[in-house]
Order: sequence, then structure tokens, then C-alpha cells
Amino acid sequence: MFSLKDKIAVVTGACGLLGKEHCKALADAGAHVIVADTDEHNCKDFAAQLGKGHMGVKMDVTDLRSLFSAREQVLEKYKTIDILVNNAAINDMFENPLHAAEQSKFENYPLSLWEKSWSVNVTGVFLCSQVLGSVMAENKRGSIINIASTYGIVAPDQNIYKDKTGKQQFHKSVSYPVTKGAVISFTKFLASYWGDKNVRVNTLSPGGVENNQDEYFKTNYSNRTLLKRMAAPSDYRGAVVFLASDASSYMTGANLVVDGGWTAI
Repeated sequence: MFSLKDKIAVVTGACGLLGKEHCKALADAGAHVIVADTDEHNCKDFAAQLGKGHMGVKMDVTDLRSLFSAREQVLEKYKTIDILVNNAAINDMFENPLHAAEQSKFENYPLSLWEKSWSVNVTGVFLCSQVLGSVMAENKRGSIINIASTYGIVAPDQNIYKDKTGKQQFHKSVSYPVTKGAVISFTKFLASYWGDKNVRVNTLSPGGVENNQDEYFKTNYSNRTLLKRMAAPSDYRGAVVFLASDASSYMTGANLVVDGGWTAI
């Protein structure tokens, strides 16, 4: 029941850290994976790394013309879409780390960053679901997986961004938690709306992933989880396959939390 043999799966933000893992998981389960991201060369290169039967497509989730073009390419080659993983998102990066603590404060947070995050993290999920998910609704089958975050469920713990001296190196800024909370709410709406079309819509809320962060942060984060570690990028592979496959056939409108116990306390 976990098999995805010959299913057609589109992954947005596919060339990122977790995007690549989602693609590998779906490919290993038998799906034909469409690697979708903003850099066409990277998409095609990674699709080739996955092996035969996969496809790289340039896609800007905030641009309708880009989305319709990608849909046309996918349908021309594969005729349908069975799985959509709405993974594309942005997380704030400040140019000067020395000023990050001040710039990331709510009182100082730029409107431009708020609007950019909303455009990608929420509007991008809306548009991809509308353009690509509608194929599933027409076919009356499919699974949409929206990637949210534990910070869409609980507020950020700003203490984990303090170094050993107690100095606040960074604040988890407002846009990421708010947009991820919106993704969870959107999932419920769409699951209800397309329930009679046999299109299942669920959220996956991952915890923090180890990715060469400062040691103080990794220690602070790990101590806050029940399993006492950050996630490895591969820790979400099973959850993605579960939500994409018939193993979760009676599951929709749900939020699958995989966070090492972060939200349990």
C-alpha cells in the first residue's frame, strides 16, 4: 500500500535541502517525479540524477504563466498528475549577520520581507493547488501534500537563538510562523472543498533540520526536543511517501507532525 508505482508526482522547491529528499523518497517508491524549481538547469540535472522516468521543469510558484507552462509540459509527457508536494517556501536570510538580531525584531521587520514571504509561502501554495491540483479534481483522484512547520502550530522559542553568553543572535521573524499557520488552514479548506472529488489534502509539519548551523543553536534546539536531536534531511521521507500513497487513503485535512517531540511539551 506504500507503492507509488507509475504515479506522477510534482514537487515544488525541489532543489532545496528537503525538496531533494522528497523527490528521492517518491522516486524510490516508484513514482515518476517532476523536479520543479526556479533554476531549469538544476531541475534537469537533479532529475537526471534520480534516474530514468523523471523530469526537470522550471517553475516559479508565484507566476501563473510559469505554472501553466509547467502543467502543459507535464501533461504532454505524462498525461496526468497524481501527487503534488507544495514544498517551495522562503525563510528569512539577512545579508549582514551582525545586524540580523536587530533586523529580525518584530518592531523592525521590513514590510517587503513580509510580502515576499506571503507571496511564496501562501500564494504559491494557493496557485500551485489551483493550477496543478485542478487536474486531480478533474480526474477525481490525487494527493496534495502541503509542507508547513512546527512554527505553524506553536510560537517560536526565541531563546534557542541565544548563544552561550545569552546574547540574542537572531529572532525567528514573524513571517515564517504566520505563513506556515496559513498553510495549515488552507489545507483544511481544500480538503473540504475537494473531498467529493477524491482529492486528499494533508499537511506535513516538519521540525528543524540540521544543516551546518552554529553549534550553540544545534545544542539549544536539540535540548528542546524529546529525542534530543535535530532532524536529518532524510527523516521526512517516510512521512511523504505515507501521505502520497494509499497507506493514508482515509486521511485528509490532517496535519502530520514529525518533529522529534518539539510540540509535545
